[in-house]
Amino acid sequence: MGLLDDRIVLVNGGSQGVGAAVARAAVREGATVAVTGRRPEPGAALVAELSAAGGEARYVRADLADAEQARSSVAEVIGAYGRIDCLVNAAGLTSRGTLLDTTPELFDQHIAVNLKGPFFAMQAAVADMVGRKAPGTVVNIITSSAHGGQPFLAPYVAAKAGLIGLTRNAAHAHRWDRVRINGLNIGWTATEGEDATQREFHGAGDGWRDEAAARLPMGKLGQPDEIADFVVFLLSERSGVVTGSVIDWDQNVLGGLD
Repeated sequence: MGLLDDRIVLVNGGSQGVGAAVARAAVREGATVAVTGRRPEPGAALVAELSAAGGEARYVRADLADAEQARSSVAEVIGAYGRIDCLVNAAGLTSRGTLLDTTPELFDQHIAVNLKGPFFAMQAAVADMVGRKAPGTVVNIITSSAHGGQPFLAPYVAAKAGLIGLTRNAAHAHRWDRVRINGLNIGWTATEGEDATQREFHGAGDGWRDEAAARLPMGKLGQPDEIADFVVFLLSERSGVVTGSVIDWDQNVLGGLD
């Protein structure tokens, strides 16, 4: 038996990167999976891949910056399958901005994608779980930068730090409903989105991953499939009663000094 047999799982931001890895891992563990994304091409390609491997999957086109689309993505899953058991918020915006050069428009974009979207997706998913008097699980993909981060991540840090607070608040509010809500503060991760970010904002060349890995304690960046396995564990009953935990999934130790 798989860890997620007979579970209906929605992965927001699931068409690439960490979200896609979570979708693959969830299907391998027996789940029926829906993934959201703004662009249909990668979403359709992932669904075709999962279906070819024998999984049940669907793509829901949604821009999580829009609260109504965040809620409607959950509604579409419930309409298709009758319920939602697990939600993963993996969508994220990492465009750069410091305290001094961030515009109100950029700040609002980060709040919309990194905080408001997860808030209203959780609202819709937890409402279904509570309405059915059924247990459920939520995992929010956050960032180790939420502890402070680099100066050029000011609006990103502000929004993701808010998601940490939301994760704990919602977990506390719904613990008696048996809805478990946890978060992962992931570190530097080798994804398609990170590759694009490094090239656009930092002038990185083709060898940037190897150069970055050489500067890290474990000799590699975080891997999406490793993160995905941890997310599946948190979604499953194997993680027991754990709720309200925001786990640092990183190779650098907060507060550690050389």
